[in-house]
Amino acid sequence: MLPLFGERTNAKGIISEKVNSNDVLRGSSTLKRGFAHMLKNGVIMDVTTVEQAQIAEEAGAVSVMVLDKLPSDVRKAGGVARTASIRIIEDIMNSVTIPVMAKCRIGHVNEALVLQETNVDMIDESEVLTPADELHHIWKWDFTTPVVNGARSLAEALRRIEEGASMIRTKGEPGTGNVAEAITHIKKVNDELRTIKSIYDSGDNQDLVRMAREFKVSYDIVEQTAKLGRLPVVNFAAGGIATPADAAYLMSLGCDGIFVGSGIFNADDAKERARAIVLATTFWDESDKVKEAQKMIDERQSMLGLDVNTLELRMQDRGGSS
Repeated sequence: MLPLFGERTNAKGIISEKVNSNDVLRGSSTLKRGFAHMLKNGVIMDVTTVEQAQIAEEAGAVSVMVLDKLPSDVRKAGGVARTASIRIIEDIMNSVTIPVMAKCRIGHVNEALVLQETNVDMIDESEVLTPADELHHIWKWDFTTPVVNGARSLAEALRRIEEGASMIRTKGEPGTGNVAEAITHIKKVNDELRTIKSIYDSGDNQDLVRMAREFKVSYDIVEQTAKLGRLPVVNFAAGGIATPADAAYLMSLGCDGIFVGSGIFNADDAKERARAIVLATTFWDESDKVKEAQKMIDERQSMLGLDVNTLELRMQDRGGSS
């Protein structure tokens, strides 16, 4: 069980109000992290239309993420990628019963505020969109709506959590259909978790202080994470997942769930692939079920993958220096 503590009692995002004479608290870490808990072991699918959102819901997705373009199409289009049309977001919210998320640009406070006013269930401060600020991420404690961030390492993940992120996703390389980077990132996080867990178990507080300085975060969050032996928030995998086997492998590496972007709706068998990835994510530790899921798709209908070593644009690098 993950902790729901880590509260900042003076955070601007916490709102106290009365509903039918009852005191109601919104925007607390308990609620925001708790919402992410509810999505565990599930699949969140990128969508651009109402039709895609309905396919995702019917396939068993726990949530949808609304974009103007799928990540692979963002690569092709070039230019500046911004948050999706509010009208499209609202149309999708009115057409499905599962939670609806939407992306904002890294550091773009007002895009995030607009999404909060739209009443999306979670905001993704995403490297898929063109960063508005290369040096600073949004201070997420100011938001009542929970925010998810990407990370390639434990240090990046802990910095985002200290800024108020309620959920983390390993970045991978979006829009490539190539799972290699997502695997690299979760393995790096796992290796670093084992390192600080070993230091914590040895009782070497001075070495934990050194790690906190290296990660550029507080000692408290390093100690808490080391004690847990995992991130203190839900951690999904993302970036390049295209097949049921991809999803099952990432779950076996300790991910709490899966984000799928271009891998479904840029394939020619979107409906079957959506159902198959949900099945493989749910039963990732049952090889017969994963085989059944893999059999539901045709590799000849998969999106054409990209070699991450020859990319001109590496989305994962965006926002990584802060």
